[in-house]
Amino acid sequence: MKNFSDTAEGPKFRLFTGDRVLWIIVATLAVISVLVVYSSTAKMAYDAHTARTTAHFLRQQLFILGGCMFVMLAVQKINSRIYHYLAAPVYYLSVLLTLGVYFFGVSANGAARWIPIGSFLFQPSEALKVATVLFLARQLAARQSKIDKIRIVPSWKFWTWRSSREQRRIWRDGTWPILVPMLVSCLVIFPAHFSSALLVFMASWVMMLIGRVRFRELMKLVVWALVVVVLSMLFSWGRGATAEGRFSTWANLWTHTQTEKPIEELTDTERSMIAIHNGGILGEGAGQSAMRVEMIHPESDYAYAFFVEEYGLLLAVAVLMLYLWIFFRAIEIFRRCGTAFPGLLVLGLALQITCQALLHIMVTVNLIPETGQTLPLISRGGSSVLFTSIALGMILSVSRQNEEQSHDTPKGETIYEK
Repeated sequence: MKNFSDTAEGPKFRLFTGDRVLWIIVATLAVISVLVVYSSTAKMAYDAHTARTTAHFLRQQLFILGGCMFVMLAVQKINSRIYHYLAAPVYYLSVLLTLGVYFFGVSANGAARWIPIGSFLFQPSEALKVATVLFLARQLAARQSKIDKIRIVPSWKFWTWRSSREQRRIWRDGTWPILVPMLVSCLVIFPAHFSSALLVFMASWVMMLIGRVRFRELMKLVVWALVVVVLSMLFSWGRGATAEGRFSTWANLWTHTQTEKPIEELTDTERSMIAIHNGGILGEGAGQSAMRVEMIHPESDYAYAFFVEEYGLLLAVAVLMLYLWIFFRAIEIFRRCGTAFPGLLVLGLALQITCQALLHIMVTVNLIPETGQTLPLISRGGSSVLFTSIALGMILSVSRQNEEQSHDTPKGETIYEK
């Protein structure tokens, strides 16, 4: 029987391709974003210094989501081999833009993070997070035939780097192509956003683990990272002082009773926990949040707590499951790839999205210090939503090629090669 999805010219064009479950998750998160932003921006709307209404912020978020959906549709139609070719220039451009923001960017809360483009504030560190995964996937894929024999961490005896033949080989084969790009990304993001640098490090570390980098080398990397974090707090490098202050506040909430503290002295984390308590199992109802006027950024940094207050723990757990589901769908897509680059790309991007969501959620219940991470695709914002959409579009692109069996298989790139 003839397949009516095909024509004489070829397969029929489909707008939404790739993993259908992932598309459903994206659509669900977008709907939740509209609900959260519309209700949580009431404080901004009734601010004495602005005449904007909640409808204004709703239209703004709908415009952002619509634009990002268009971008996602476009990205999912691009073959992953194109991403392989673009990995290096996109990475270098993202590094330059992230560095440039410190010189001509817009500052807020003591950190330079945005480049103004008309009325839009572009955050290049969000682009760099995606670009680092893209570039690292390419670097790891190109070395799969010998990756388990490569050392990536040079000796701490830096004076031997030039004189020792072995150290020069480590730098040539592992440090420069694999380790340095990840470290550069972390270092240029670190002065403005410590948690984003940590997120890049975590995703890159897991990518290297899956990409068969020697485990002993990865543990050395963890030790070096811990040393850098401790030194940054001791000497107030970058936002080390801010990170130390947030850690002290977090520890104080766990070690001292807060029952006698007046509400005006509560931290946003404490207010978020009150919001979660108020929400209970079923929530207060849409638009009925009492804590939204008390939090500084209920529409972004504490969107999850605000959602719990209005819609309850049951739906909040469902939202958490959606983010975990993204990662599990990525694992399934990865298993079907067979080649290193698209597989590592999918897992790295999914890791970033899921880990960012988990960091945001853990802050709201005071499991970790405040990070400033938004809730992907739900929190109000432009750059975060845009590059999350690009990342999801890339994952869908790989999934589409799995279905079409259109991946090429470059020599030495199979991730299952031993």
